[in-house]
Amino acid sequence: MKIALLTPTFSPFSGIDRAVELDVEEYIDKGNEVTIFTLRAGLKPKRAKLVVMGMPKNPFFERVYRLFFFLDIFKIRKCVKQLKEFDWIIAYFYPMTLLASMAKKKYGIKYIYWNAGIAHPRLFKKLSERLYLRLFLYFVKLSVKNADSAISISKFMQKELKKETGMDSVVRYVKIDKKRFNKRIRKGKIRKKYNIRKKDPLLLYVGRISPHKGIHLLIKAFNLVLKEIPNSKLLIVGKPTFDNYTKLLKKISNKSIIFTGFVKDEDLPYYYADCDVYTTATLWEGYNIPAVEAQACGKPVVAFNLASHPEIVKKGILVKPKNIKEFADAILKTLKG
Repeated sequence: MKIALLTPTFSPFSGIDRAVELDVEEYIDKGNEVTIFTLRAGLKPKRAKLVVMGMPKNPFFERVYRLFFFLDIFKIRKCVKQLKEFDWIIAYFYPMTLLASMAKKKYGIKYIYWNAGIAHPRLFKKLSERLYLRLFLYFVKLSVKNADSAISISKFMQKELKKETGMDSVVRYVKIDKKRFNKRIRKGKIRKKYNIRKKDPLLLYVGRISPHKGIHLLIKAFNLVLKEIPNSKLLIVGKPTFDNYTKLLKKISNKSIIFTGFVKDEDLPYYYADCDVYTTATLWEGYNIPAVEAQACGKPVVAFNLASHPEIVKKGILVKPKNIKEFADAILKTLKG
């Protein structure tokens, strides 16, 4: 069977695209022929074909292009024609859902929507960001209406999809590579890189630098931890995606907080191995892959009790959303054993 996987950015920056990589391997192992269609690629599949459609490189114009992708009629027609030869289309995000929807209408190809969700617009402070996300959600709803079926990455996302579109879906948790993320990873590499002593408690966050990830709340909680354990350190790993938010975070940070920027995927296991506790103050999460990876590496998680966290956090402490003191107390409790 020929399967087309449609994802906007086949990129190492995206947790979902790392899930796409694993999906590719699973489908191919079952004897299928797989092709990935994307607007931009930073990853190279080992066994699947790759079709890169192209889009603007500037972050602002990229967002505008993705939102109003339906205006690029020439590219849409070309891609939909290419999709004619496939038996299944699995679309991971808008605007790829638009391509899948059109191919379904024109050729009757089976269309599966892979529902990872979009963060709630209310979690963003700027009006322009909230309007952008509301429009984005509107176009998602339009382009998934004729999907044959849907896969949600958590029970939380299953409920969200039903509430927003009326669609039913099956739950399929995101798989992680347990050959890479496990308790046997060699320790010391990351502490040496950032000159962090073995006796210094180390907190870790991995993910995009985005307002809905609540990193400003994490920093506030960490400052409370510092009052009790002054030699604690916090590593914030991830690519900045909102410049103003990144500037704000660095303004409220101190020398005990280290921003690493983007980290290569192959290096991530070493970060988990060297931390004492994985911390995330995210205010919305469809699944939270880093929290699952951290637990696979034997690390406890401190997070807010919201979204998908009750489903995926098995080792650690969940606290009341936005309660900074309770969050800091949970970190201290975890560090002190």
